[in-house]
Amino acid sequence: MSPQLVVTVIFIYFSVLILISFLTSRTTDSSTFFTGNRQSPWYLVAFGMIGASLSGVTFISVPGWVASTQFGYMQMVLGYLVGYAFIGLILMPLYYRLNLISIYQYLEDRFGFWSYKTGAFFFLISRIVGASFRLFLVAGVLQIAIFDTWEISFHVTVAITIGLIWLYTFRGGIKTIVWTDTLQTLFMLLAVVIVIKNINIELDMGFAQMVTSVKESSFSQVFFWDWNESSHFIKQFLSGAFIAIVMTGLDQDMMQKNLTCKNIGEAQKNMFWFSIVLVVVNLLFLCLGAMLYIYSQSKGIPIPERSDDLFPVLALQHFDVFTGIVFLLGIIAAAYSSADSALTSLTTSFCVDFLNFQREETLENVKSQRNLRLLIHLGFSIILFAVIIIFKSLNNDAVISSVFKAAGYTYGPLLGLYTFGLFTNFKLRDWAVPIVCILSPAISYYLNLNSEQFFNGYKFGFEILLVNGGLTFLGLLLLIKKERATL
Repeated sequence: MSPQLVVTVIFIYFSVLILISFLTSRTTDSSTFFTGNRQSPWYLVAFGMIGASLSGVTFISVPGWVASTQFGYMQMVLGYLVGYAFIGLILMPLYYRLNLISIYQYLEDRFGFWSYKTGAFFFLISRIVGASFRLFLVAGVLQIAIFDTWEISFHVTVAITIGLIWLYTFRGGIKTIVWTDTLQTLFMLLAVVIVIKNINIELDMGFAQMVTSVKESSFSQVFFWDWNESSHFIKQFLSGAFIAIVMTGLDQDMMQKNLTCKNIGEAQKNMFWFSIVLVVVNLLFLCLGAMLYIYSQSKGIPIPERSDDLFPVLALQHFDVFTGIVFLLGIIAAAYSSADSALTSLTTSFCVDFLNFQREETLENVKSQRNLRLLIHLGFSIILFAVIIIFKSLNNDAVISSVFKAAGYTYGPLLGLYTFGLFTNFKLRDWAVPIVCILSPAISYYLNLNSEQFFNGYKFGFEILLVNGGLTFLGLLLLIKKERATL
């Protein structure tokens, strides 16, 4: 596939996104940018959230991950269902009852100023890290497809990648995101289906034969029962449940979309259908991964050293041009459907949680507020650029593994704070909450490094999130005041 063809495909794709941005942001203000005026149809939100949840990480890393973890990822996916049920039944009614713009405003009502700022700060760190991992993936694909041929550096690739996101999100914010994510989810799912179909054609397989091949391959084991390994079912299932809670229910990025629905009933319908469809889609991605490895083995194609490179290398260097274009559209759609909302939610959280944009006295100064919001939006774009460059120099793991490892440390304090707030009625010495939330990830990291020595060969996996959240909860118990909260 020539770089010129790739550029043409990307140009047409982003022209469509920019057109959608123009149509959805002709009359915008802070309410439109932050909440979409709470007019989003629930089915659009649900469909678009699939792409935002999966992102380029799932599109590339989950298929590549099959070689080392087989279908074990489904253990986590099943746990997601429990997490999403908790979000729909417990967290979302709370957010709607309090009429929140930023979900971290709950922490101010429950505990006080420092707890609120601590929660918002850990979200900013979590989302910056997560979005950077995801954008790193799409930048790497563009580097292989276009910029290596033209001898353009990775730094330029990253700048172009982020610049395109900024271009179609800076005006309409979440209102634009709801519509562009719907389109991008459609492209992503079509890409997976078309790639699987074309692999079947090349290998002369029908659907039934494909199912049999995947089932009988060395990649299809779902459940694992070695307690000392991080792949054990209970560890993975519980990790999946809590990862869903923290990375969706306690994450401004994901919940901002839900809070654009007209009412709690529609938001809960969105969450129910989203969670069911997500299980099926993740299984589809794992099947794609198995088929990619089966295809490589049958054609004698060497497996790349980095598992994340398998899908891009096959699509861009071994599949036909049409499949390559479909892959390119799929990875761009997957990565951008997550990254665009991340950039918007970072801007929202900083404006609302640290600059008090939702306060009544600031809403009157519309022009000043809009200009400042644009600067913040640009500032977070620059921060993402810097973090991606740093990650490029350090990372050598599958990106999906890195995302969940990072989530264990950055979302742990949020898990502890919300658990304490929801399931106790104690007040806290608010000023000391940041200390607990900094110490808990540090102690968790130390325990993770030495787990085999301390715990007789036990290896922590993604359940380090539970350890982190538990340590935060225990630390908060030490900060209890005598009087009880009334919220």
